[in-house]
Amino acid sequence: MCTVVIDVTDAATARLLAVRDEDPQRAWDALGEWWPQTHPGVLGIRDRRAGGAWLAVNPRERRLAVLLNRADVIDLPDERALTRGTLALESVLGRSPVAPLSMHGFNLLEVRPEGARVLSWDGVSLRETSIGPGTHMIAHDDLDDEDTPRIAAWLPEFRALGPTAQSADWVSEWVGLLATSAQLDPEDDRAIIRDNRPHGYPTQSLLYATASVSPGGVEIADHSLPRPAHWAE
Repeated sequence: MCTVVIDVTDAATARLLAVRDEDPQRAWDALGEWWPQTHPGVLGIRDRRAGGAWLAVNPRERRLAVLLNRADVIDLPDERALTRGTLALESVLGRSPVAPLSMHGFNLLEVRPEGARVLSWDGVSLRETSIGPGTHMIAHDDLDDEDTPRIAAWLPEFRALGPTAQSADWVSEWVGLLATSAQLDPEDDRAIIRDNRPHGYPTQSLLYATASVSPGGVEIADHSLPRPAHWAE
């Protein structure tokens, strides 16, 4: 139940804040070039168990992708499901998924030179949602879905900060708002920094990343939380 906030200036420029929720017992590696043989030049946050990536970036081609889980509309046995960790890695090489897919549901956010979009797979169909100019938010359901409590609570607040292109330090402003959101109890369904166990999932917020993709290049940074689901000690 990860969360991404993205501000699109035009087809070639986007800035985003991504929060990763995962089982704290599932080992991972911070942003690095972990796949030099198969994905040269690609950096990402690696899942050690399956070897894939939650977030990946190809600075040379100005491509970035973030993977968010979503519910299936049909049951797919785990033993038949392929790992979704390949999706972000392949995306930043220009290879987006094509249906049908033997995978559990996902939202794949892609930032590309030709524009930003979300590819959504629910186990039956693969849908594309273009992300137009402005500030948007996505989690485990659709883009800007007001039925998702954290989107209803915090998207208006991020939009109120104004376009990132007009800010001298958008990262500090957005991270500051993320810190404000963390004053909520992590079990509150409006929270962005989350403990999802009361909602039936073993995942908790572990890290966040900020990124800017523009014709001038890619800037990205990742930050681990001091402990799962907690902004500060």
